[in-house]
Amino acid sequence: MTTTRLRLSWALEAALPAVALIALFAAIFWQQPRAMSYFGVNLLLNLAVPIIFATIAQMLIIAVNDLDLSIGPFVSLVACIGATLLPTAPVLGVAALAAAVAGYALIGALIEWRKLPSIVVTLGLSFAWLGLAIMLLPTPGGAAPGWLKAAMQVKPPFVPLPIWVAAAAALVAYLLVMRSTFGVLIRGAGGNARSVQRAGWSLLRIRVIVYALAGLFGVVSGLSLLGLTTSGDANIASRYTLISIAAVILGGASFIGGRVSPVGAVLGAMTLTLASSFLTFLRISPDWQIGAQGLILILVLALRALIQQVARTA
Repeated sequence: MTTTRLRLSWALEAALPAVALIALFAAIFWQQPRAMSYFGVNLLLNLAVPIIFATIAQMLIIAVNDLDLSIGPFVSLVACIGATLLPTAPVLGVAALAAAVAGYALIGALIEWRKLPSIVVTLGLSFAWLGLAIMLLPTPGGAAPGWLKAAMQVKPPFVPLPIWVAAAAALVAYLLVMRSTFGVLIRGAGGNARSVQRAGWSLLRIRVIVYALAGLFGVVSGLSLLGLTTSGDANIASRYTLISIAAVILGGASFIGGRVSPVGAVLGAMTLTLASSFLTFLRISPDWQIGAQGLILILVLALRALIQQVARTA
């Protein structure tokens, strides 16, 4: 395979998430022309904001060859903390959120220290987050702090808030993962951990920081979700685990080798959110929407595999 063909294959793969997003926008605007406005786009992408941050959290974990099955319940727990403790006891609420992030970092240390499979550990952790959320808020309720609701209702100029947030999140994630020394270490730990260790870097420290960052993005996801919904629920983000994994893969990541794409992951999160809106416009039952989202993911992955196959045989 020549270098030119290889670069063309990479470029086509990198463009797939953007093409899928544009295609969905076109289909929605064709189905509902009135959605083609500042207000309409804001409504379509509002719920993408918390999913974007949950997806970035998942992407960091996947970058070190792990998988996080607890991000959904963790986001729900953060929303419950925000709906109960933050309005009445802000200091206690902030301390609880900090403790949750520290818990994430400790789990990263445990996984590396004992060489445990992340899938098993985070699956067990998901029940712990869910149990804490139910203890804190047994029934849906509570209230979001006023400043949080106001922050999610800001109307910036030119384009709606979700697009500004998506651009900023993609830029921060790109600089962190693709342009920083720590980003090189993260991807190196996912691609060839032994080489990183031989170079003198501590895999334990890398994993602890990665999991702490994932917890931090999970906190931002939970608070932004609370700001949008204005109340908490122990199951409010139960779907985020699978959606975040699908968004990361849709964005061009691989489960092995430390290969991730921050910009693609953000586009993937927006695409899956728009897919739900499009299916709603088509009056498809929510029970079928998860399956339809899965079909979109399979279609994009099939196109990616086709591009790779053509590049190999050309």
